[in-house]
Amino acid sequence: MHPVTPLRRAWAPVAVLVGWAVHDPDQAQRQLTRLTTTHLLVGLAVLIPAAALYGFLTWWFTHYAVTGTELRIRTGLLFRRTAHIRLERIQAVDVTQPLLARVAGVAKLKLDVIGTGKKDELAFLGAGEARALRAELLARAAGFAPETAHEVGEAPERQLLRVPPGVLAVSLLLTGATWGTLLAAVVVPTLLWLATHNLWTVLATAVPLVGAAGASSAGRFVGEYDWRVAESPDGLRIDHGLLDRTHETVPPGRVQTVRIVEPLLWRRRRWVRVELDVAGSSNSLLLPVAPREIAESVVARVLPGVTVPTGEALSRPPRRAGRCRPLWWRGHGLAVTGAVFAARRGLLRRSLALVPHAKVQSVRLTQGPVRRALRLADVHVDTGANHTVTASLRDAAEAAELLRRQAERSRTGRRDAPPDRWMA
Repeated sequence: MHPVTPLRRAWAPVAVLVGWAVHDPDQAQRQLTRLTTTHLLVGLAVLIPAAALYGFLTWWFTHYAVTGTELRIRTGLLFRRTAHIRLERIQAVDVTQPLLARVAGVAKLKLDVIGTGKKDELAFLGAGEARALRAELLARAAGFAPETAHEVGEAPERQLLRVPPGVLAVSLLLTGATWGTLLAAVVVPTLLWLATHNLWTVLATAVPLVGAAGASSAGRFVGEYDWRVAESPDGLRIDHGLLDRTHETVPPGRVQTVRIVEPLLWRRRRWVRVELDVAGSSNSLLLPVAPREIAESVVARVLPGVTVPTGEALSRPPRRAGRCRPLWWRGHGLAVTGAVFAARRGLLRRSLALVPHAKVQSVRLTQGPVRRALRLADVHVDTGANHTVTASLRDAAEAAELLRRQAERSRTGRRDAPPDRWMA
């Protein structure tokens, strides 16, 4: 790893002391009152070298190697751990640079691998070395020979769009969740103060609410700042972040579901948000905000040959569904094309989910007693990313026919689907 890596672990002994102080604040306060200047200097003289030694040893005992078939990562000071990552199972390799890492010129490599819920990572590498290693791993995963993979280099890219900071800020202001959390952060502590006149109770409630309000607005702005999407042979590349810069890749062929989200206050401007479910990857956002026409053109690159159904093409449930879900039944819709299963839900915050037939793992029909009495049923489509898309409140006969035909479409879709490879 890069020589600055020890600083990443050096804070661990300090974190232990801080955790003890938080766990038993009374005992920590009593101990602090007994400290003299001499005790404090001696403690720092022991703590700083111990933290530096711990950071150095964790760096010294961390190694990685790229063999003919796998990436090996060996870590551990007392308990050794060696991760064997098969190259053909790598789905995405992301390069992230926290603020201090950008200052130091280093980067972190995160790997999405099929069958693992947690990302393995290499932290830290030199920024140039991280990009070169990422390019080599993607080339090896695409099937290039080991002796030529390091010569392939990073694939060229063509920028598709960039989200201006002003547009992002306005979209956050027009999001109901932002105003809802701000309203809760003001109203709830005020009511608690009037009811209890207990400052600690008010603070214990207000601090998490203010934090949630900040995360839903300022936090998202910082994380989604300067969002860029580019097209390259190894997939769609996403760069974003104001303080921590992140470089992600959406691998072709691994996208299981695309969701086009349209909040109520965005509709006048025809803005949408595009979210993803990717098998073997935690990347879940393609576009934080974009005009609908541009968003649909980007979706066409994620799902080649797919046309997003219009609102008029979506069939609503029968009117008797209003007895089961008054008013809100109007937000549901369904369209099945030759390429995708498309289901819409939501009245104020619309969400249209697109599932390619080849990505459907199973189809289920469910019908509770109320729906059975109303001759209604729900059809659930399960994908390889452990998510489900539901066509709700359909006519029972229509749902049974949809179940049968969708099973056949999924079978033929998987048979005719191209291989999930990079740089095809």
